Amino acid sequence: MADVKAGPNPLFLREEELRRAIELLFFAYRDFTGEPDRILAKYGFGRAHHRVIYFVGRNDGISVSDLLRILKITKQSLSRVLGQLVAEGFIVQEQDDSDRRRRLLTLTDKGRMLERSLTERQAARIARAYRAAGPDAVAGFSKVLEEIIDEQNRRFLD
Repeated sequence: MADVKAGPNPLFLREEELRRAIELLFFAYRDFTGEPDRILAKYGFGRAHHRVIYFVGRNDGISVSDLLRILKITKQSLSRVLGQLVAEGFIVQEQDDSDRRRRLLTLTDKGRMLERSLTERQAARIARAYRAAGPDAVAGFSKVLEEIIDEQNRRFLD
């Protein structure tokens, strides 16, 4: 557990409050991924497929090595997922003209449709929560999430 005894102990740093935050993150993530999981299951896909589809969609023409850096998974894991997405026509791989060793990834129309379907549901859930919480809470929530992310990984947010 975090060192809650160091320095002043505001109420939000008490162990019970920290545990509540952990539980909120678990339950929020479960519900945030629930509907996309059901859609992905229809294709025989899982959350790894979702992450690949999402980040390829957000970074058109991303290299395999850059995608590996974002996802922090092994080449073997990505190869299995990417191979399936390519074989089923959701992603195309092309060689980089400037470096033939690099493979660049782009969503196909079919891939864009799936990415949009998954993202629209998650965006709607976030929009509902943002409207209910208000702008000050949204700014605070974003700051908290950014601070949870390891500092060296925050560069991927841009």
